[in-house]
Amino acid sequence: MRFRHFLVLLAFVAAAPCAAADSPKAEIEQVVTRFQASLKTHDRAALANLFLADSKAWWNVLGDESYRKVKAKHPEAARYKAGTWQEFADYVGGTKASIEERFHNVRIETDGSVASVYFDFEFVADGKVGNKGAETWQLIRTDDGWKIASMLYSSNF
Repeated sequence: MRFRHFLVLLAFVAAAPCAAADSPKAEIEQVVTRFQASLKTHDRAALANLFLADSKAWWNVLGDESYRKVKAKHPEAARYKAGTWQEFADYVGGTKASIEERFHNVRIETDGSVASVYFDFEFVADGKVGNKGAETWQLIRTDDGWKIASMLYSSNF
């Protein structure tokens, strides 16, 4: 009898990592990993696949020091600017520079249907940090997996 209980317990323990790998949080972690990989490989299509096709929610907000510098040269400049993932994907697919985005302190919150990812980042081009700040994504679970619905990030040059 004890041996049967041991086998049941062993089966449960062996299955636990598989269940965890299929968890919403693990799936979202894969979106984060694929995002970073698509930048390094300049894979526009892979990057595009991570976003809702019709999403236009993309905002860049200048940090205080960056805003002061930009405002000094361009008095009409705004602290924040809208963009699109499509513009970013075109840049990623077309640039000759080596690029990567390093993420630190990644935090994921989800109820299994919607999610928020928040992290500190450094955007690196040709080995030099050109921009750093905080970034947040809002994701939704679709029939095709998790998709980024919106992105906000701060820019500190």
